[in-house]
Amino acid sequence: MKFSSSLKFNAVAEWWDEYIAYEALKKHVYQLEKQKVGLQESFHDLEANERTSLIGAVGSDAASTDALFIPLLDRELRKVCLFYETEEQRLSDEVSALQQEIEQQEQNGPYAGHQYMDDEEDPDDEDDDDFDPQSPTLSRDRTQSPSRHRRRHSRSVSSATPAGPSGSKLKFDTKRRYSVSSDEHEELEASVASLDPNGDGHVAGRGPSRSPLVRAKSLANKLKDSIISTGSTSSQPETVWTSRNNYAQDTQLLFKRKITRTYVLATSLKSYVELNYAGFRKILKKYDKVTDSDLQDRYLHGVVEQAVPFQQTTKDRLNGKISQLVELYSRCVTKGDTIEGRRQLKLHQREHIAWERDTVWRQMISQARRGAGEDGGMMTMGGSLIVEPTRGLLDIQTPIGRVKLTSKALYALVALVVFIVLLNVQVVDGVEANKCFAVLVFATILWATEAIPLFVTSTLIPLLLVVLRVIRSPDGEPLDPPAATKHVFSVMFSPTIMLLIGGFTIASALSKTAIDRVLITKVLSLAGTRPSTVLLAFMGVACFASMWISNVAAPTLCFTLIQPILRTLPPRSSLAPCLIIGIALAANIGGQSSPISSPQNLIALAAMDPPLDWGSWFAVSLPVSALSIVLIWLLLLVSYRPARSPDGEGEIEVKPVRAPKERFSAKQWWVSIVCLVTIALWCVAHSIQDVVGDMGVIAILPIVAFFSTGVLKKDDFEQFLWTVVFIAMGGIALGNGVTNSGLLEVLGDGIRSSISNLDLYPVVLLLSVIVLVISTFISHTIASVLLVPIAKEVGASMPGDRSNLLIFITGLICSTGMGMPVSGFPNQTAATQEDEMGQLYLSNVDFLKNGVPASVIATFVVATVGYLLMKAIGL
Repeated sequence: MKFSSSLKFNAVAEWWDEYIAYEALKKHVYQLEKQKVGLQESFHDLEANERTSLIGAVGSDAASTDALFIPLLDRELRKVCLFYETEEQRLSDEVSALQQEIEQQEQNGPYAGHQYMDDEEDPDDEDDDDFDPQSPTLSRDRTQSPSRHRRRHSRSVSSATPAGPSGSKLKFDTKRRYSVSSDEHEELEASVASLDPNGDGHVAGRGPSRSPLVRAKSLANKLKDSIISTGSTSSQPETVWTSRNNYAQDTQLLFKRKITRTYVLATSLKSYVELNYAGFRKILKKYDKVTDSDLQDRYLHGVVEQAVPFQQTTKDRLNGKISQLVELYSRCVTKGDTIEGRRQLKLHQREHIAWERDTVWRQMISQARRGAGEDGGMMTMGGSLIVEPTRGLLDIQTPIGRVKLTSKALYALVALVVFIVLLNVQVVDGVEANKCFAVLVFATILWATEAIPLFVTSTLIPLLLVVLRVIRSPDGEPLDPPAATKHVFSVMFSPTIMLLIGGFTIASALSKTAIDRVLITKVLSLAGTRPSTVLLAFMGVACFASMWISNVAAPTLCFTLIQPILRTLPPRSSLAPCLIIGIALAANIGGQSSPISSPQNLIALAAMDPPLDWGSWFAVSLPVSALSIVLIWLLLLVSYRPARSPDGEGEIEVKPVRAPKERFSAKQWWVSIVCLVTIALWCVAHSIQDVVGDMGVIAILPIVAFFSTGVLKKDDFEQFLWTVVFIAMGGIALGNGVTNSGLLEVLGDGIRSSISNLDLYPVVLLLSVIVLVISTFISHTIASVLLVPIAKEVGASMPGDRSNLLIFITGLICSTGMGMPVSGFPNQTAATQEDEMGQLYLSNVDFLKNGVPASVIATFVVATVGYLLMKAIGL
């Protein structure tokens, strides 16, 4: 959780204006960052609608920015100190007043209210619905917040005391009472019951019924209490805190509430100090990082820690007040049991926090963890991007009302009609093969049009395969549904799926421990200030990150890292869109670099026989990816000329990325070691096949290592891309159905006849073009699901069985389809990047002008250099 959100979530709502203005200070930090690189004139304050900065122009040295930032910190520190001193004095006064009142009550004794009027003495009691506001039994509200308690602090102490020093009679207006809801009344009874030493939950004279029998029982209880009290005086003196008469129990309840409220105030004040100290530490750390200063240690230790609220003597004094309140509570409520008193007070504190915190913030935290907003909105950088409802193609009036026909509904209807037609028309030979062909076309239309979510289509496939009896036994007979179900589900959860989950685990661990950010920023710190070098460095980092944390998370991380650069670029600089599209294209290329970088690679691996080991994969993919990155980099330099200044005069310099100064923690070393060991085992999986069986078994190692040691939690497991897992499982099930039903054999006969006169390389070129076109317009994963079985059959029909080679080429080229904004997740993320004015950095023209040529270049590299390397390793 970001600190700004954590501050809002943990702060006392009524004190919000008295906390450090963290967001405002952060905006000032970014303004100073702009001014430091000479962009003060171009700054536009969106909130104030001003063209000039709120801070005057400064030089580029750290001392000048410190001189501007320190007064802002001093102002916030003075505000915190003033508020704390006021609240501490109020707390001290309340604790002293409580101490005096308790001592006064002990002096008065348990029978100071001997003329205290009982409820049953009022003949009109049955008709009264309200409580007297001055009665000590009427602390009807929950534990009050510090602010509400402050508003009531002006009430005199004597008006809340059951009996004065002289033991004078208390007067009650039984005709005027406050209305109490059922929940509040139950809480009041529960509080009274907690004071009952017998634990029976009943207090004399407080039953809901006022019948004569109940009154008689109440008088009997009073007589019994009187006898017990008389008998106990010989062994132990009775006090107002141990007596069980009505007056004593009401007094106990009153002081229980008073002490609890004061305890909540004290703990809230302690939390106030801790949150503000964390705020100063966080903002100073950000300031040092952005402006390359070293102000944090000097200001934090030399100024903040010397201020009154943060001095150790002040903290000890506050802890002393809290301990004093615990002692008073145990004295008045828990019969001297300090441990029990402390436990009850902490319980009241937790209930108070849960009651006072705004529900909106709890919902925000829940949404942030799930990564999605309500009503279909997308969570974006602390807000919700509202997605407008899809407009209908036409509205149709039906007997049940108007029905809106959308494009997705139309696509789904077309897919259903085609499916029904193909089931009833003999298109290919064989009953099971024809049914499987209908399922294949039906799923392809749904996947290509996204009429329903992709993973839903994948989940539908096993249902269709079983119900239509597509799966056959080894002797060629259709399997009955129970046997077909076992077969399909056993195939769906293959070692490939386990390998995919293991990849998600490694990616999550690297991201959660910030290892990816640390390594990337250290590499980028070496890039210098030349735009061309910075562009190549970011592209290389995006490609490398995609290898290990997936091409879904890698571009998001890189787009976060370039924000300091984008903030300091001149307006309309061509470097900004060049950087963004370069990262997206490089992340797509990174999707082909390692077996776990994208699902299409795992689908290709699963189809190979024998499977390719990681070493052989890297021998082909790394040179291909590196060459593709360099060629695309040259393309972007020619297309954008990123070093050119927007005004055409001179060249721009990029603000360098500073490497983090923190050292690796023990947790980070643990994650690094586990990841390296797992990857090493994957690389030599064929050599240890007799021990581990398959790479999917090795994938269990990081899952156990990270979740058992607490590096990853249950929430992290829930955030895995399970939709991708289900897409892969559906693709595996469909591929098995195509093979098992005989459809692949039928298609193979047609393919063999069409390529019988073609050599291997023309087939490679033809297949490359087909894969590139399809993967540009549909999901890369779905493209591999559809095309890998075809490539396998084509390769098997050629002399020497070239199926593994064609499968490998298909898997690599699936990642090169990046000519459209919708071609893969990296492109989709890049297309939504906006500047501080809300303008998109990229347009469709950027993708057509750069994405299409980049796709052709990457495909050509795979079909030439990749093809030669595959031949070299024996494919």
